[in-house]
Amino acid sequence: MSELSVLLVIPPLTQLNTPYPSTAYLTGFLRAQGYRTHQADVGIEMVLSLFSRSGLSRVFDELRARPIDELPGEARPMLSLERAYLDTIEPVIRFLQGHDHTLASRICQGNFLPQGPRFAALDSSGLERSERSPNQTDQAKHLATLYLEDLADLVQTTLAPHFSLSRYAESLAMQATSYDRLEEALAEPMSVTDEWMMESLWRHVEGHHPSVIGFSVPFPGNLYGALRMGQQLRAHRPDIKVVLGGGYANTELRRVEEPRLFEVVDYVTLDDGERPFLCLLEYLQGKRTETELCRTFLRAGPRVVYRNGAREPDISQVELGTPTYDGLPLNHYISVLDTLNPMHRLWSDGHWNKLTVAHGCYWKQCTFCDVGLDYIGRYDVSPGELLVDQIEALIAETGRRGFHFVDEAAPPVGLKQLALSLLERGVTISWWGNVRFESAFTPDLCRLLAASGCIALSAGLEAACDRLLALVKKGITVDQTVHVVQACRKPEFWCMRISCMGYPARPLGKR
Repeated sequence: MSELSVLLVIPPLTQLNTPYPSTAYLTGFLRAQGYRTHQADVGIEMVLSLFSRSGLSRVFDELRARPIDELPGEARPMLSLERAYLDTIEPVIRFLQGHDHTLASRICQGNFLPQGPRFAALDSSGLERSERSPNQTDQAKHLATLYLEDLADLVQTTLAPHFSLSRYAESLAMQATSYDRLEEALAEPMSVTDEWMMESLWRHVEGHHPSVIGFSVPFPGNLYGALRMGQQLRAHRPDIKVVLGGGYANTELRRVEEPRLFEVVDYVTLDDGERPFLCLLEYLQGKRTETELCRTFLRAGPRVVYRNGAREPDISQVELGTPTYDGLPLNHYISVLDTLNPMHRLWSDGHWNKLTVAHGCYWKQCTFCDVGLDYIGRYDVSPGELLVDQIEALIAETGRRGFHFVDEAAPPVGLKQLALSLLERGVTISWWGNVRFESAFTPDLCRLLAASGCIALSAGLEAACDRLLALVKKGITVDQTVHVVQACRKPEFWCMRISCMGYPARPLGKR
């Protein structure tokens, strides 16, 4: 066992209903290599600190300390409902965590939840005009989501302008043509949500005593939180090495030359994290030189340098091992329903164990796609038997039988192998995933996928025009796309989502 201790952190904010899988994969891999590795989702812990009686009490106390004429108009009626919010917040959170289904009836009666601006779209029966469901629990989840969104809006407009329920300071990273705006934001006093974020991080630091902390930054809305935590670690625990990686780094920081970034982090790694992180840990242990790091940026004096001298190949799908959610509070995540659409709700409702059928894309021809990036260009499919081994291990660990295969485009051949392996071994799960429109999705294949537990597939269509589809080399025509959709709308299948460029995603629904 290595003397190094690693803490992998998901910064605010990704999903509220289930952990983002990056740290689960890397934790499982590093533990298999002998490193003491822990993981934490600071985002869900920050949100739960806010959505508690003590958290809301602090919010209302700070608002009441301000002159009333400085508050936005929407805040004033919510202040008058303070007692109702304090009395209902923890029961509502327990309901959305799945711990108290009996509350659905009271929520649907219409007089239990205090109602803010988000409830303006409700009709006289208490249902949103565009969202109706015969299922009382679903309707209650939707109303409870509006209630939380009201509170999130209140916090954002008054106390923490970077806060929202699905991202954190996203605009700072989306518009980061230079480091100036991020540096200015980090120089500002911490907001109340920043403070809850830091309280969560310090709990894990004190509990696990890490020598290395890795921040996974998959989206722009995770960058500010990672940098703020890195800033505080550098100020108070400079002995801890800070590593930044993830999808945002892989796409936006590939040519990073800004030395100021390395005032709050020590290293930035690119592409799949397993090999770079393993090489970095070996470097910190004196087992390899700096020049033998793998796809890693660091600061050398006033300059940023890139090191990629490792000779070892990337870790294959077979060698990755099984991800683990050990250490993440699975029973504390909350299901939110901002829409009752049966396809779209899958992204925010319920826990889904996350796996990948294959690494990279089997097509790699679409002209708008950067096939030079490793996560697209290096195609490596997992054997069906291996996937089912991982599925059974995650069921045993989590007790959950829902799976989301998070491939950019799961290959039909890999899905077929997965379905056959599930059926042959009698493993019962519900699963869904992301695919590209592909003529290989025949009615027979769709029946097989449905029989193995597939409840939905999502796909994207950039243009409903054969000429444009040919120009972008999608490899499929509009008519072929229609045939795929029809194959997926057989009675035994559930639904499919179409996303057309310039148009909102629209469900095709049940047949």
